[in-house]
Amino acid sequence: MRKVLGSLIAVVLAILLVSYGLWTSKRRVGHYLTDLRIQVVINDGQPGQRGNLLGIQPELFPSDYSSVKRLHRKLAAYLEQARDRGLLNDKTIVVLPEHIGTWLFAVDEKTQFYQATTIEEAMNWLSFSNPLLFLDAALHARGERWLDDVHLRMKSRSMAQDYQSVFGGLAKEFGVTLVAGSIILPNPQVQDGKLQVGTGALYNSSLVFGHDGLPMGQPQRQLFPNVYQRGYIRADKDARLNVIDTPAGRLATLIGSDSWYPDNYTRLNERGAELIAVPAFVAGNGGWSEPWREEKHETLTAHLNLGQQPLTEGEAWRRLTLSPLSNAKAGISVFMRGQFWDQGSAGHSFASRGGQSIAEPSISAAPKGAKPGHGARLINLWL
Repeated sequence: MRKVLGSLIAVVLAILLVSYGLWTSKRRVGHYLTDLRIQVVINDGQPGQRGNLLGIQPELFPSDYSSVKRLHRKLAAYLEQARDRGLLNDKTIVVLPEHIGTWLFAVDEKTQFYQATTIEEAMNWLSFSNPLLFLDAALHARGERWLDDVHLRMKSRSMAQDYQSVFGGLAKEFGVTLVAGSIILPNPQVQDGKLQVGTGALYNSSLVFGHDGLPMGQPQRQLFPNVYQRGYIRADKDARLNVIDTPAGRLATLIGSDSWYPDNYTRLNERGAELIAVPAFVAGNGGWSEPWREEKHETLTAHLNLGQQPLTEGEAWRRLTLSPLSNAKAGISVFMRGQFWDQGSAGHSFASRGGQSIAEPSISAAPKGAKPGHGARLINLWL
């Protein structure tokens, strides 16, 4: 009797394991497309032979990342509209927001993942539907926020490939230089023209792609992630600040709050940076107008020229980013918009010319049916 019972239990377990394996292998991509409209909110200067900085502030959702083709289709639609408006040429530098590549962990997941109501629920589905990737990442995780490290590390190899495929492909398709926002990966490096990942700590990094779709130089690592992110992103204060020769001039990228610190501009002045791209991200739908919290940035804020306080998050970004200390002739700061489960994002992209900030007008004509604070934006600065 015990033998029979044991055999039955073994058969049931085998069936459950096979069923679970089959379930995890099936991925269905829906056909719902989000809004492809985009609005020009800044178009400063006159077209000429020197090119332009073009910021794309997209509005993205989990479903936009359900496949690489879908993400490409949405971003390509934005670029096509920019081209129709005469904003693309062979000297255009397109800048995308921080973490636009990080969400690539959402590619090719189960329906339940996209239908989750909270990011915690979505991450549970991510783990449950990718058990082998979860176990492998768990063995290599290094961050203090262990589970966040695991989730971001799980699909790092495919994320790196998709990042280069999507953003390198867009640069080549539209004949532009493209600053591909940022992506969180373990020890990323470019080898033989391909973005590769290692097994070390996670870094928030950005790559620039040229007209041929290939990376221009090595990834730019973030020097000063905020306190919350340092639980899973490694700070790299000694990282080299890359300056890349582009058809429009010598370009540097400062990721997020790296753009606040005067020493970074001094270093870039020494390297002859003429243009500065700032991919940025502010969490929370109302985060832009909330009080700026110094504790998020530790004692480093003691070295920042904040002037009169208190400040909102947006005022701090506008006051500190693209500092007048920079010798660069122009710069642009581009934020993400959208909703990822219960995590929203905020931010109003802006540009700078000769140390003078150029912001979106306080009242602008939003696309018909768009909610206030929502909708994709184009920010253009002729050089």
